[in-house]
Amino acid sequence: QLQLVESGGGLVQPGGSLRLSCATSGFTLDHYAIGWFRQAPGKEREGVSCISNSDGGIYYSDSVKGRFTISRDNAKNTVYLQMNSLKPEDTGVYYCAARLGIATMDVALTPNKYRAWGQGTQVTVSS
Repeated sequence: QLQLVESGGGLVQPGGSLRLSCATSGFTLDHYAIGWFRQAPGKEREGVSCISNSDGGIYYSDSVKGRFTISRDNAKNTVYLQMNSLKPEDTGVYYCAARLGIATMDVALTPNKYRAWGQGTQVTVSS
């Protein structure tokens, strides 16, 4: 059974940083693409970043490009999202999700292309 557990959220001031972790179990991480998504109150869930399986690439939404960095540690079965220069509009619940195989540009940041989801972690950027 695929399981994903997010952690690392919290309250941070604008301009600050947070590192989110997505701990996975029940599957071989390097066979899967892992995406990070977020959902603000009253808004649809949106793709933030994706790291494909060992054959693929890395993708970011335009809104976070240059500020967020995704990485994976297959030995620890964990994917990270380093978030720098945070803005109030980055506020939301952040989810990680798994998709078997390569994630190409057309699916990497699309929520309904992912099979398994974590429970989410709240990120609040406010002064």
